[in-house]
Amino acid sequence: MLEFTQSFNTAIAVILTLLYLYQLGYLLIGIIQKNRHGYRTPSKLRRYAAVISARNEENVIGGLIDSLKHQNYPEELLDIYVIADNCTDNTAQVAENAGAIVYRRFNHLQVGKGYALDYLFKQLTEEGKNDYDGYFVFDADNYVDPDFVKEMNATFDTGKYAALTSYRNSRNFGSNWISAGYGLWFLREARFLNAPRMAMGVSCAISGTGFLVSGDLVRKNGGWPYHLLTEDIEFSVNCALQGEVIGYCERAVIYDEQPVTFKQSWDQRLRWSKGFYQIDYKYGLSLLKGIFTGGRRGFSCYDMFMTVAPGMFFTLGAILINLIMMAACMTMPPHGARLVIAECTGFIAKTVFVFYLGLLMYGAITTITEWKAIAVPTSRKLMFLFTFPVFMFTYIPISAVALVRKVEWKPIYHGADQGSFIPAARKKGLSM
Repeated sequence: MLEFTQSFNTAIAVILTLLYLYQLGYLLIGIIQKNRHGYRTPSKLRRYAAVISARNEENVIGGLIDSLKHQNYPEELLDIYVIADNCTDNTAQVAENAGAIVYRRFNHLQVGKGYALDYLFKQLTEEGKNDYDGYFVFDADNYVDPDFVKEMNATFDTGKYAALTSYRNSRNFGSNWISAGYGLWFLREARFLNAPRMAMGVSCAISGTGFLVSGDLVRKNGGWPYHLLTEDIEFSVNCALQGEVIGYCERAVIYDEQPVTFKQSWDQRLRWSKGFYQIDYKYGLSLLKGIFTGGRRGFSCYDMFMTVAPGMFFTLGAILINLIMMAACMTMPPHGARLVIAECTGFIAKTVFVFYLGLLMYGAITTITEWKAIAVPTSRKLMFLFTFPVFMFTYIPISAVALVRKVEWKPIYHGADQGSFIPAARKKGLSM
């Protein structure tokens, strides 16, 4: 049993290391890049629609619409639509008063952002209003930097991308260790995932909000046919499979409000984890096949496959198997049992330590490179470095529960309207 245990643990460690080794390259690219993707003058100012799916968001939606109304971009080229989705409050009225075009949707069977977006796109098609060059998608709690649309248009105007994602920061980063955990993760995603992907010319991934999708692609798809619990990643996977490239505009910045209670965080990340399992089931085989197409498309499929792969689940499974081996060896002679137990406990301890150390390293590097974008005192920045791995460790029970529990979409409550929110000073594209 000892030899089997040692071989098993070595194989798991080697396989997982090799599979994720490419992200070390992403890390190096993210560190050495400076003055990335500077502003270019577009040949055309394109016409866009900003789309906001909102469910009981009367507290915050006015602030988002106001930030969209004050873009450094011609007002006549940006229409603002709100889908008041199964609302029981005054979201629709607040949005209309703020200047948005509001569609009220009531459907308690098809629940979720993906269905709401699909509803609006089909309504616009029926009304002959689906001739936009592109659609921005936002969550109601967002604040949009005044140059957001201008910067996105400059990148989109190159004609290279079917969609674009942006630099996602947090408007309540410093509220507590939970909001800081989200904040660091999204900053890390921008700097060390999407920026390197953009540099390599492979497809990026959108992340829930603050993205632009080509009007041609929406019309080609007949709306928004992405209805899994993580419709954003489903869209990203489909783009990789179809050879459509998602770009990244670092200079376009949005701020969104993160959950601050563990209960809401649990519910949200439980949905994300379940959504990833759904994508694994629906698209896993297609992504594996796509890898063998080779070239940038093949690499994009591999990258998306590793993004949605249940790495946390595999790690948890390896730990569980070691625990089972520890229990099974109790029938062995004492000397042999001690050796197996030592091997298993050593593997578990090393796995937890390496996991914590890796997350701590990512948190530290992200904090250093994005220092000016994190609007909290130095002492709290340093404190949140050490709580970030703890936040990520909570994914372990979440991933386990998501595997066996039925999960449905639940709204996340957002606080009072932060219309006076002032983002951190940040020279876009010139972070350390």
